[in-house]
Amino acid sequence: MSRVAKKPIIIPPGVEISISGSNIKIKGAKGTIQIDIQEDITVKKEDNTISFAPKEGAPIADAIAGTTRALINNMVLGVTKGFERKLMLIGVGFKAQAQGKVLNLALGFSHPIKFQVPAGIVIETPSQTEVIIKGIDKHLVGQVAAKIRSFRPPEPYKGKGVRYEGEVIVQKEGKKK
Repeated sequence: MSRVAKKPIIIPPGVEISISGSNIKIKGAKGTIQIDIQEDITVKKEDNTISFAPKEGAPIADAIAGTTRALINNMVLGVTKGFERKLMLIGVGFKAQAQGKVLNLALGFSHPIKFQVPAGIVIETPSQTEVIIKGIDKHLVGQVAAKIRSFRPPEPYKGKGVRYEGEVIVQKEGKKK
């Protein structure tokens, strides 16, 4: 069994977890999220902890037990604190503006990009060059951030494009005369 799966998850106060068969539903202050786990993993809820164990005779269960524990731990963190990803727009005329469930992006193309925000995600634009993506599902927050970044990834010569906060772009040397 993996070392990750051996460590139990401590349930913080204010979080309710219901386990019914292979479905686990977690409810907290920020919202509700659920996941279907594989039948090869045994999940036990005791007092304020959740423990995971692979079932005997299932060869893939050892590998999946640690992954399942990590996913459920991220869900518990999501309903208590939430997740956030910040993007920076670097370039002349690059702008972002959130309007309800649509993010309008001007990224140097001949047309503006209208990105439909999926359910469960909140996008804020404190300034025209910053985009903050918030949600309770870590996977979905990262997926939305990657999708927005893919519209104009940073290029290696001037560094223009959409980048994650703190991302370092190694710039290439330009053409010599």
